[in-house]
Amino acid sequence: MSTALIPIVGQAEALPAGQADDDAQMVRLWLARSSSLNTRRNYEREATRFLAHVGRPLASVRIGDLQAYLATRPGSSATVALAAAVLKSLFGFAQEVGYLRFNIGAAVKAPPVKNTLAERIMSEADALLMIRQEPALRNRVLLTVLYGGGLRISEACGLRWRDLTARQETGQATIFGKGGKTRVVLLSAATWKVLAALRGEAGLDEPVFLSRNGGALDPSAAHRIVKAAAARAGLPSEVSAHWLRHAHASHSLDRGAPIHLVQATLGHASVATTGRYLHARPSDGSSRFLGV
Repeated sequence: MSTALIPIVGQAEALPAGQADDDAQMVRLWLARSSSLNTRRNYEREATRFLAHVGRPLASVRIGDLQAYLATRPGSSATVALAAAVLKSLFGFAQEVGYLRFNIGAAVKAPPVKNTLAERIMSEADALLMIRQEPALRNRVLLTVLYGGGLRISEACGLRWRDLTARQETGQATIFGKGGKTRVVLLSAATWKVLAALRGEAGLDEPVFLSRNGGALDPSAAHRIVKAAAARAGLPSEVSAHWLRHAHASHSLDRGAPIHLVQATLGHASVATTGRYLHARPSDGSSRFLGV
């Protein structure tokens, strides 16, 4: 990851800290906490934008500066809320390691955001259509694993054959997921069958999903595969790999899967996160008792 995007806007005026000597180094330490390359890139972009906007060292930034930045930040309410969360994380970490005396982010509230999860849950028929219309075996297996295993795109791209273990007619995958947490996901017999067809003579340390140059498939390339599959199936351009993960959660709950089991499969830290899918697609409602 390039660090050239992070401007050095001045030396900090806070308590001396051995962990960082300036703002640029502080931001790099903060970014290093995330194991996801995509997250680091997004956080780096937001931090760069904010530091360029205020034009002062982190230690001299005040609550009003942060509030003014968020008030004028272009984008949807979800974009502004994400920016607020990113900057609150930055200031919180800087205080935690002793680089800043105060965490001004603690006093800033993110704007409320409409829950649009229901808009990003495709039907089971659409998810299966994406998979079945994919002509390339590797790509078809990738789509199957994203949907059938409920994996994040980075988790699927990071899979190696040693992470997969047969269990009679099914199998399991050991996933190194978000936040550096490891979980084991049981795969269906159908998903395991297509994975076996993809392996061939591949060794244990080889990536499950190979790129053209023989290395692991990059998440950006996997993203393009999903987009192409969605277009082929006549689905909206907004469809992404995460839509397949949403579909896994929603469809398995619709079919009666216990919520704690879906939570464990997806690697959610809280069952409340998994519960969002129940609220997004309720199975019943008081409206059916009315005459209109």
